[in-house]
Amino acid sequence: MKTRGNRKARNAVSRIYNIGTFGSLRDVVLSCANILKPPERLTVSQWAAKYRYVNNRGSYIGYWKNETAPYMVEPMDSLTSHILDAVIMVAPAQCGKTDALLVNWTGFTIHGDPMDMLLINPTGSMARDFSKRRIDKLLRDTKECGALLNKDRHADNILDKHFQNGVFLSLAHPSVSELAGRPVPRVGLTDYDRMPDDVGGDGAPFDLAQKRTTTFGSYRMTVAESSPSRPIEDPHWIETKGSHEAPPTKGIFALYNRGDRRRWYWLCPRCNQRFEGTFDMLRWNKRANNMVDIAESTYMECPHCKGRIEQSERHTMQQTGMWVKDGMFFDTAGELRGQSRKTRTASFWLRGVAAAFVSWGQLVTMFLAAESEFESTGSEDALVKFFNTDLAEPYVPKSMTTQRLPEHLKDRCLDLGERVVPHGVRCLIACVDVQKDRFVVQVHGISPGRPFDITVIDRFDIRKSERLDDDGDPLFVRPSTYLDDWFLLESQVMNRRYPLADNSGREMAVAMTVCDSAGSSDGKGGTVTGMAYEFYRDLKSRGQATRFHLVKGATSQNAPRAAIHYPDAMRKDKFNAARGDIPVLMFNSNLLKDMLNNRLDCVDVGKGMISFPDWLPIEFFQELCAEVRKANGWKNTSHGRNESWDLLYYCIGVAHSKLMMIDRVDWQHPPSRFADWKDNPLVYGTVAKPETKQDNVQNDEPVVADVAGNQSWDELNKLFEE
Repeated sequence: MKTRGNRKARNAVSRIYNIGTFGSLRDVVLSCANILKPPERLTVSQWAAKYRYVNNRGSYIGYWKNETAPYMVEPMDSLTSHILDAVIMVAPAQCGKTDALLVNWTGFTIHGDPMDMLLINPTGSMARDFSKRRIDKLLRDTKECGALLNKDRHADNILDKHFQNGVFLSLAHPSVSELAGRPVPRVGLTDYDRMPDDVGGDGAPFDLAQKRTTTFGSYRMTVAESSPSRPIEDPHWIETKGSHEAPPTKGIFALYNRGDRRRWYWLCPRCNQRFEGTFDMLRWNKRANNMVDIAESTYMECPHCKGRIEQSERHTMQQTGMWVKDGMFFDTAGELRGQSRKTRTASFWLRGVAAAFVSWGQLVTMFLAAESEFESTGSEDALVKFFNTDLAEPYVPKSMTTQRLPEHLKDRCLDLGERVVPHGVRCLIACVDVQKDRFVVQVHGISPGRPFDITVIDRFDIRKSERLDDDGDPLFVRPSTYLDDWFLLESQVMNRRYPLADNSGREMAVAMTVCDSAGSSDGKGGTVTGMAYEFYRDLKSRGQATRFHLVKGATSQNAPRAAIHYPDAMRKDKFNAARGDIPVLMFNSNLLKDMLNNRLDCVDVGKGMISFPDWLPIEFFQELCAEVRKANGWKNTSHGRNESWDLLYYCIGVAHSKLMMIDRVDWQHPPSRFADWKDNPLVYGTVAKPETKQDNVQNDEPVVADVAGNQSWDELNKLFEE
């Protein structure tokens, strides 16, 4: 009877407190005692050193060591301040910022200072990944946290976790519903610069998150950490000497500028003077011919004494490093003086040379590799990644500092002949821009180089259709209204041939035609997009679609340079243009325009130079200068015509895409469609053999030899399919 009564009591307590089934009432009491026990008075860094167990096989297994990345101690300890209500961290990859600020803070909250918590990731998929890779690992490896997880099967979801001490941990992504919901005292935002600047028209993610904490007074805390990714809004901005202000940008740097602007200072082992380490202080052997020797030769030069500081000395300097607020300075005796900014936000900016898990030699080799890629491709992608992610510094696109005049480009024109294929050109790419009453066509020749060279071969408009008015005169084309007008692209562009510059009578056919598929409605139900898709479907039905492709600018700034998508509409009927059957080459227009802009500065053959024939009018070059680079991308501020600019970046985009992959061609052993004229299947016609004495004796007429070409369009289409 006594046993039955004990069992009933245990079950009742279990049901009331939802704490699972225990062996005895003593177990229940002990469990409640642990839950109700007052927390230890520890900072986040102290808690991590005592309780956080790290199990990273292949790198480190053991308890958290603050001495590995001592620059994270002060940011972590700021999280428990009752004077501050926000912590901002700008830092590079491989420095431990996410683990320290968010994972350690989460563990501290669960075990050491119970409060509800919300963690925001840039996307829903990233939130789920953070939960599995970071939070679940924390609960598994740090037993003090894992033991507190509620045993109810509904309490441990990917995005929601309930704990026995009342802590409710949520993971989410920026949305109005998530950032404008219930109050929560602690909110962390990771990878902040990959979040939108505005959430549903309600404001920046950080500001919305901070509003959720306002009712918790001195216990409130909002954290944001990220490497930077936003471009400088004013390329001519110059940092005030002695100031810790970051350049004018949006995102994480804008939040940093709101705070007290702390930077990490080292003590030089040679002269005992404090300084902030930066990448431009690194030195290496520029005569070394391999990356291994370059990395091993890398050292830092003290800005005060010009003394040599070796990589092996960095760890020791880290231990005596200190965060210095804006407005503070070191006097001649090395004492910290001055007046810091008054703010409730602690903001930190750590440079890439201080990152604990990347050596100076690695940084130098990554920089040289990025520079090499820029020189060989014209793309700044690798440089942007290096400065943003590896150095935690904003990057100024080279295009933002370029000022170009149409007359200067016109002066570079060459006598290349009118609408002929110059020597060295291996293939032709035609690009089409669709306007309300015309097709604008530009044909480009591709020549070997790293990156490949481009020559403008032709530029013309298709204005008149084959439709006739009552007087029998051709009507203007209407691309958004009449499908028949699109077939002019096949006859006048796709099947077009241009004479070679050697006067042999041979011709080169257009290898690839790409056409913009975006456009407005005609007001009568027709659209450019709908007609473009129907034209492509017709080409495909006749086996002619391999040499024609539709293109469109991507909406996301983080989109790949060039990638094929299959647009699909929700409604499946004959009135929908998008049915998931049309491949559309999506361009990241800003990236490709940056590449084009850099190419326009090149005047070296075989290095990505763009050549212009001297018959092009000045209007062509005015179109090339119509757009200017702003912080958020290229803008046509004058609202003038810009077709030559757009069509040139189309050419670069398709050349780099999977359709052609010209950037990867081995010009010593190229595919047949990029071969010399004598071996190129897109070259048509015959050429006379050089005369010999025997020929003169036996024949009065020159002997004519067949060359590559004269293939059927079906054969060429098979070539492109391969």
